[in-house]
Amino acid sequence: MIELEGVPELIDPVMVAAFEGWNDAGDAASTAVDHLDREWKGEVFAALDAEDYYDFQVNRPTVFLDNGVRKITWPTTRLSVVRVGGDKPRDLVLVRGIEPSMRWRSFCNELLAFAHELGVEMVVILGALLGDTPHTRPVPVSGVTSDPDLARTMDLEETRYEGPTGIVGILQEACTHAGVPAVSLWAAVPHYVSQPPNPKATLALLNRLEDLIGLRIPLGELPEDARAWQLGVDQLAAEDSEVAEYVQTLEEARDTAELPEASGEAIAREFERYLRRREPGAGPGPGVATEGGDSPFLRDPGSGRTRPPKPEQPGPESVPGAEPVPGPEAEGGEGSSGEGPSGENPPGEAASEENPSGENPPGASPERGEDPENGNGSAT
Repeated sequence: MIELEGVPELIDPVMVAAFEGWNDAGDAASTAVDHLDREWKGEVFAALDAEDYYDFQVNRPTVFLDNGVRKITWPTTRLSVVRVGGDKPRDLVLVRGIEPSMRWRSFCNELLAFAHELGVEMVVILGALLGDTPHTRPVPVSGVTSDPDLARTMDLEETRYEGPTGIVGILQEACTHAGVPAVSLWAAVPHYVSQPPNPKATLALLNRLEDLIGLRIPLGELPEDARAWQLGVDQLAAEDSEVAEYVQTLEEARDTAELPEASGEAIAREFERYLRRREPGAGPGPGVATEGGDSPFLRDPGSGRTRPPKPEQPGPESVPGAEPVPGPEAEGGEGSSGEGPSGENPPGEAASEENPSGENPPGASPERGEDPENGNGSAT
């Protein structure tokens, strides 16, 4: 049993996770968790042992000076707790890290051990993928789950994907095997402007998360940043006639596909979000984050390191989407180094019968497909 000293009893906690790497096109997902942590003043209470999961030749440590003293920051995954105030307070457990280079099952087991000890009711994993979507339209965000009951009750897609996957897909499947409700939210980033940051995609993920968990999320400067980002891309596209023509083609395809839904659930969701933001007392209270004390974990007498116990190991993952073709970073996974494949729709591929959404995962150019749980794509 994990003993987390200094962490208060949590209220209806939800775990929200994001990982840099193949699952994070334009850094949209990891930036969303950073935003939550910053707005609600979270403080880290635990971190996984970097030696266990990372290849430091792939994810290198960084050196910095602190009052003239050289210090090292190691790549890892950290957890923090924030309490969201309002009429119905609720706690969020934020998980922010890098897709591990190895031992993915053990990695997920450690996170699930924390979730179990903290009483987490649901896990929401954020991701971003490259897609054939125009930057001038709202960012498509899809929600998927491996739980058929959860798919029905929360209006989500039930995953049907088969193929290579990344840590987002593995963690979601691990949650399913452990009996923890889990949802993945995926934002589609235009593949022709995939370099980070992408505040418009981050904003779309936060809006969908807000709808999913019923909390009002303070957006700060994100809306203005998103407008400035779109204006900048507009200006760049206007300078290249071929790009402008391509964007127009994407706009026409998107508008035609979405025309039947224009007056349906999308408008209703937007109106509900508008009302929620106008409710008195609905604003977030001060963030409450606590550190876990000197020894929040059980100690391994053999190695002297502290770690939580590990629940049952997960099985293979499945995420809906098209047939993926992993890129150069897609060799990750348990027992390997580098950023592993995450599976959903391959980046840069247009919509087809196998990929009806046309969304592509990050990490590759339009000519090179990967699967949609991947991110961190580069400009094409």
